[in-house]
Amino acid sequence: MSEEPVPLPYGDPAFLADPFPLYRRLREDGPVRRVVIAGALEAWLVTRYEDGLAALSDSRLSSDVRDAADTRLLQQLPDTERESMLGNMLRSDPPDHTRLRRLVSKAFTAHRVAQMRPRIQAVTDRLLDAVVADGRADLIADFALPLPVTVISELLGVPVDERHEFQHWTDRMIMRGAEPPDPAVVNEAWRHMRGYASELIGAKRAEPGEDLLSALITARDEEQRLSEDELVAMVFLLLAAGYITTVNLIGGGIAMLLAHPDQLDRLRSDPELLPGAIEEFLRYDGPVSPGIARFAREDVEIAGVRVPRGATVLIGSAVADRDPERFPDPDRLDITRPDNAHLAFGHGIHYCLGAPLARLEGRIAIGTALRRLPGLALAVPPAEIPWRPGGLRGPLTLPVTFTPGG
Repeated sequence: MSEEPVPLPYGDPAFLADPFPLYRRLREDGPVRRVVIAGALEAWLVTRYEDGLAALSDSRLSSDVRDAADTRLLQQLPDTERESMLGNMLRSDPPDHTRLRRLVSKAFTAHRVAQMRPRIQAVTDRLLDAVVADGRADLIADFALPLPVTVISELLGVPVDERHEFQHWTDRMIMRGAEPPDPAVVNEAWRHMRGYASELIGAKRAEPGEDLLSALITARDEEQRLSEDELVAMVFLLLAAGYITTVNLIGGGIAMLLAHPDQLDRLRSDPELLPGAIEEFLRYDGPVSPGIARFAREDVEIAGVRVPRGATVLIGSAVADRDPERFPDPDRLDITRPDNAHLAFGHGIHYCLGAPLARLEGRIAIGTALRRLPGLALAVPPAEIPWRPGGLRGPLTLPVTFTPGG
């Protein structure tokens, strides 16, 4: 491929607010396009749905960043916690991935997720109770952010009096905010969270509870258990993959509805459409953008394009989920779309294990907000809403007004 790589301008607020015109041009240019991300890192972006679907199941594409030729990718991970971070399911390949997923699946069951419904509803109502009388709120800071934080804290068994500090360091660890992260601050946060996670694991070993972390500690598979590093890595994975992405799903979903009043009215009039609406939010503007990183173990051909060994391959789920060859009228938000089999949660062996929990939180949070906040509308012009930079996509703030009372 001879074309010069195309920069993805994450420093441009206009691109962050609407990256899809550029994504569309890249898709029209070809099925695989070289792009520049994170300043100077080059990647090969897979732009079309069928190619992305195939790539997500291609064993020649590794999830382990140690297979990347560009060593800067590994160096971006906090040096003190690198091994812990590399020991999770998201960054591993078979056979390690197979063992880890089987063990974690024993603890993270559909039954456990279903049992959380009443508690998620209670937290949702409590958060909305605090704002309904005001007639205005920031639905990120006041609602979409604290809900998943509380759910994950309870899931892991973090004591109530430690949750404020837990969130403080989590925000720094996963670089939540509009400004470029300070590496020293990020490293400090990872060190702190590693220490905290180890102490929490020790406490759960001594006195197991009904939480997920206790279940992970005791999960066995033919006399195999998760090691200390693997347990810490699972805590990190739940935070990085399950916390901010759910914030983005809730906040982004509400933002989409406010930008499309016809869809908002339709959902208000028929709440039974909510499950399909969640899937359409994930397809139309999901919480990961442009997509999912893999690393070529060998020279590999993708859609007729030769990708060299060691290359970073970005499987552009956000790009592919608007492929007109797969989705009719893909740039239209349609909560009644009959077929929205998106790639937002991945595909194949790495399909997101937490997808049922994310869907449940999204349905409860968005459905309850629409029911309890009549007259919901943006308090600022859409162009003034800041969006998260980098590969995790969602509004940083969402100021709204509504009829007080709730």
